[in-house]
Amino acid sequence: MKITLERYHGLGNDYVVYDPNKNELVLTEENVKMICNRNMGLGSDGVLEGPIMEENGLSVRIWNPDGSIAEKSGNGVRIFAKYLKDASYVQKKNFIMKTDGGDVEITYLNEDGSRLRVSMGQLSFWSDEIPVTGERREVINEDMVFGRTLYPATCVTIGNPHCIIPMREISEPLVCKIGNYSEVARYFPNKINTQIMKVIDNENIAIEIFERGAGYTLASGTGACAAAGVAYKLGLTNSKVIVHMPGGNLQVEVDDDWQVYMTGDVFYVAKICLSNEFVEKLRAV
Repeated sequence: MKITLERYHGLGNDYVVYDPNKNELVLTEENVKMICNRNMGLGSDGVLEGPIMEENGLSVRIWNPDGSIAEKSGNGVRIFAKYLKDASYVQKKNFIMKTDGGDVEITYLNEDGSRLRVSMGQLSFWSDEIPVTGERREVINEDMVFGRTLYPATCVTIGNPHCIIPMREISEPLVCKIGNYSEVARYFPNKINTQIMKVIDNENIAIEIFERGAGYTLASGTGACAAAGVAYKLGLTNSKVIVHMPGGNLQVEVDDDWQVYMTGDVFYVAKICLSNEFVEKLRAV
């Protein structure tokens, strides 16, 4: 059985695309973990499975490196949109992509599809929609304890859940320290993505990211959208900001109805043909 994958990255957040229309392997939690393993497999921040053909459009299934399913990924949907153009599934400048976290509208901004604008959906701060435990409320600037330390947290969903903590200084060790506790904290029945955020000025913020099911991440599209929405909600920035991440920057705009638009680049890396030996291992788990 011949299996080929396509590798892309968005701001250092790397995914492999698995096209079920060209390959016969059935993806599972265990073989996705093998593929994403950076020592014994290919190494990846996740697997994008698709296009899955539906009556009303194309969908993508987004696998985390721990074998769980992510509802939505900003870098993932941009990467997958680039693959759809590269593989000639999509010829239009605009189209709708379906994810488990809702539909997203893709607009190609250049001829090769490497720069894209994505309508990511609507932000919600309501606890039952994120979800966060307790009575129904907007989760704004609430005190939450992670690892015996109290933090002012604002939580939001954009199809997947995020916890944003504004800070004067941010770093990889600090977000990992918090994220190890916040991801599985009792407040969040479906776990949570965590960003610590530094406001640079009215038009720029910086974030460090700890993703649910993935850990420390160089960049996150949904994380950037969530952080920009929180910064605007708290009155710390304008509605249009540049979000600075270790892997690079994204432009994010929030409109009056809390719809979020993200603009950024993606890059094609390589086609990967898996060895027969590795394919047999994937089939066996």
